[in-house]
Amino acid sequence: MPAPPAPARDRAAVLCGLAGWLPPRVVTNEELSRRLDTSDTWIRSRTGIARRHFAAPGQATSDLAVEAGRRALRSAGVADVDAVVVTTTTPDRSCPATAPLVADRLGLTGAAAFDVGAVCTGFVYGLASAAGLVAAGVADRVLLIGADTYSTIVDPHDRTNAIIFGDGAGAVVLRAGHADEPGAVGHFDLGSDGAGEDLIMVAAGGSRQRSAPGPVAAPDHHLAMRGREVFRHAVTRMTASARATLTLADHKVDDVDRIVPHQANLRILRSVAEDLGLPPERLVTNIESVGNTGAASIPLALADATARHTIHAGERVLLTAFGGGLTWGSCLLTWPALARTDHPHDTGGTQEP
Repeated sequence: MPAPPAPARDRAAVLCGLAGWLPPRVVTNEELSRRLDTSDTWIRSRTGIARRHFAAPGQATSDLAVEAGRRALRSAGVADVDAVVVTTTTPDRSCPATAPLVADRLGLTGAAAFDVGAVCTGFVYGLASAAGLVAAGVADRVLLIGADTYSTIVDPHDRTNAIIFGDGAGAVVLRAGHADEPGAVGHFDLGSDGAGEDLIMVAAGGSRQRSAPGPVAAPDHHLAMRGREVFRHAVTRMTASARATLTLADHKVDDVDRIVPHQANLRILRSVAEDLGLPPERLVTNIESVGNTGAASIPLALADATARHTIHAGERVLLTAFGGGLTWGSCLLTWPALARTDHPHDTGGTQEP
């Protein structure tokens, strides 16, 4: 049975469901090497990625989000929620938001529904937003989905970016509970620096480009990223944000059992763990098999680790992310016991509720 509503003084959002979903098509490094000037060895050595999943032709971000959302609801053992939050950089359309469509397809018509845009920090920003809805008493249950189809915005002939990104969706269900319960989310650090907007950008498609005279250059329709500068900012910002979150929670780095960073690049992840002084075995990664899936990367990594029993109930888990904007954020929680978590690589299921 659902837990009774918590008193307002200690009401908190508690993670009670988790799932991920990856489209069936697998794209290996060898496949990319046949059309790009690269190799499996080169890609692995610089990113840690061996393969990634791409959406099928005609398959949109909402399709992935619906499947992950359905599985998360099943994991939580619930059929309805009060709000649906979708965090994505690749919405189905610039207008309207993707979340109402996802809610409708999941049979959640009438629930509040909105999108959050914070690029690769999207899941952490979305988690803070969803937790706020619960803590404020606006919602008793929230479905949060991180979903991206980067294959639709990355130039397939761009040797730098085409090797990094993949498509996928991950989702969690939050319920009203108590701040001292396992799974309660409450300690966050969020930040941004808009002066670095050009480090990760799709220049075309928004009002800035549409209001400017003249034709649009073809590369402006695709994701552009200044890799070396992004690397430096990602390590610095995630490390600082993680430390700030631990300070807010009155914990030390040694208190962290698992760190789950945004799966940007294996060298970035290892650098963050090293700078924090965390041993490699506490670092959770799945980037080798999925690549960088944007807002989906943290919930996909959590679902993968939970299904493989490398994260256990009672462990203190630190989430941290960095993305375009520039944006960054972290969250700390004690991992709950979940009744069911399917592995994201189980691609069974349908695309319609």
